[in-house]
Amino acid sequence: MEIIDAHAHIYPDKIADKATKAIGDFYGLNMEMTGTAERLVEEGKAAGVARFVVHSCATKAHQVRSINEFIKAEMDIHTEFIGFMTLHQDMREEEISEEVDWCIKNGFMGVKLHPDFQKFYIDGDDARKFYRVIGDRLPILLHTGDDRYEYSRPHRLAKIAAEFPKVNFIAAHFGGYRCWDEVEVYKGLDNVYFDTCSALAFIGPERAKKLIDMLGAERFFFGTDFPMWNAEKEKERFMQIPLGDSERENIFAGNVKRLLKIKNV
Repeated sequence: MEIIDAHAHIYPDKIADKATKAIGDFYGLNMEMTGTAERLVEEGKAAGVARFVVHSCATKAHQVRSINEFIKAEMDIHTEFIGFMTLHQDMREEEISEEVDWCIKNGFMGVKLHPDFQKFYIDGDDARKFYRVIGDRLPILLHTGDDRYEYSRPHRLAKIAAEFPKVNFIAAHFGGYRCWDEVEVYKGLDNVYFDTCSALAFIGPERAKKLIDMLGAERFFFGTDFPMWNAEKEKERFMQIPLGDSERENIFAGNVKRLLKIKNV
């Protein structure tokens, strides 16, 4: 069964230890891996992962191009990588447009934003620049949820998805990390998709099944949130969800391939 990890973070070797520790501190988790591209491939291939959606996050506007250049360089080295670009809310609209054009020209297939790290509200005026510029050209993967903050609560993404129906959004973490009681707000929004990462260890297989049934199995993508979680363990957790073979195949790879319009391995 083909597997695509639809949510993985990578960092340059020289800062990977520091960046990984910062993520662990932010979430209060013990990080067992370092977020390098080589470690991602090693862990993923051991679990049967064929492709990886890779990205990193700019916490300042001046970091955007250097991060996107890093992701592009890793895409050139690792043909199994599917690059998602970063942006920052302090960029002017014309700067966002130029960066999106550059990334599309260089083979990027999506955008990754992290409202809690970057400190913007999903439905804020500064974020609307992203949606106006990007439109239907690239899907936007958003960290969504976290009951410690208000930046990325599910109702904010649901509001924006209704306001920008041509934009395809991917709501990470089953639509809302630690806010899974709130994800019903996505029902009826055909432009919102979801990934499974940083959720299965907390919600368990039965609740995961209920959420998938409610939101639609055709809208879910398998993801690990590397380096937060080990691919083999995440795969084992996913396999415990009582799904049919066709649903598993689509969540593992078919759904994200259709959204991103990527060819078979």
